[in-house]
Amino acid sequence: MEKLRRTVKEIAFVQDHAKLSTLHRSLIPFLSFASSLFRVALSLRHFLYRSGTFSKHRLPVPVISVGNLTWGGNGKTPMVEFIAKYLADCGISPLILTRGYAGGDEAKMLRRHLIGVPAKIGVGANRAATADGFFKKYGYVDYGCKSSERKSVNETMRSHLGSEKIGAAILDDGMQHWSLCRDLEIVMVNGLMPWGNLQLLPLGPLREPLMALGRADVAVIHHADLVLEQNLKDTELMMQGAVCNSTVLCVSAIGSPHAFVQQMEKMGALYVDQLDFSDHHSFEVEDIWMMRMQLRQLEDKFCCKPIVVVTEKDYDRDPEILKHLNPFEVLALCSELQFISNKIYNEDYFKNLLRKLVE
Repeated sequence: MEKLRRTVKEIAFVQDHAKLSTLHRSLIPFLSFASSLFRVALSLRHFLYRSGTFSKHRLPVPVISVGNLTWGGNGKTPMVEFIAKYLADCGISPLILTRGYAGGDEAKMLRRHLIGVPAKIGVGANRAATADGFFKKYGYVDYGCKSSERKSVNETMRSHLGSEKIGAAILDDGMQHWSLCRDLEIVMVNGLMPWGNLQLLPLGPLREPLMALGRADVAVIHHADLVLEQNLKDTELMMQGAVCNSTVLCVSAIGSPHAFVQQMEKMGALYVDQLDFSDHHSFEVEDIWMMRMQLRQLEDKFCCKPIVVVTEKDYDRDPEILKHLNPFEVLALCSELQFISNKIYNEDYFKNLLRKLVE
């Protein structure tokens, strides 16, 4: 199954099918048929929401949605963390609503990064029901009117600054979660591989046609530093001493492993090898055996003990199983959102958008 997922992903990000192997090309008719079915299902779902057959739920607080049009590797989690910290700095207690894929690795990472921050994290497929549970437990800031008609919001917010009451909701991976209304739609775009082969799942990486970008209020390009050849993030610099001139095996189960590998190469590693699994894959004993085999090959080739670098999400998914890689050293790459200014579009501009939402 893992090999099949990897093969499908390779097809999705190659625009010229002539460059694919015979095995890959033999899968295209099946994937194309499945993609057509997905398009029909997507259109039907759109129609049911537009016609009112499927209803939308509005939360009593402003909702900020962070999502994407393609699968994985788009930087949604760092953006959610950034927004939560900023709202907390403004005295607003945010509620993060996440589905909780693969044992909730993203929720675990958010909880650790937000220690000391008055942010709450709700995990569950039914975001509206999860939010209602938190509202009943902690209460919420009552703005007294709909988001489009708010008056005296500043006075309302000032009276609740620093309180436990929830003042805003952040919808993690929310672009296709149409059952919840939102006040701000943020779409994250992977700058290294924006749209793949421009096809819908499973033939391509798109969850929706590109015209869905028209629904977004803000588009953020992730990995812009790699695309524009600009400075690495602060977290990369923190790891540079450990990685520089080392042989590195990048092990990842994330949406965009190529960006992860490029970051390691830019940190000055002597040689970077990689072992990729599908997004949110949980490491098993067989995977550890595969990693050890690859590490021994690298050790024999370069006559030095290689180090293993995993992403923070992969570490959180099951930190105990990685201990079986001993005596090889295992490091986790931590990341944090960093803005790259583009004329007037910078960190302050984005913060102003968030501020206007609650003013």
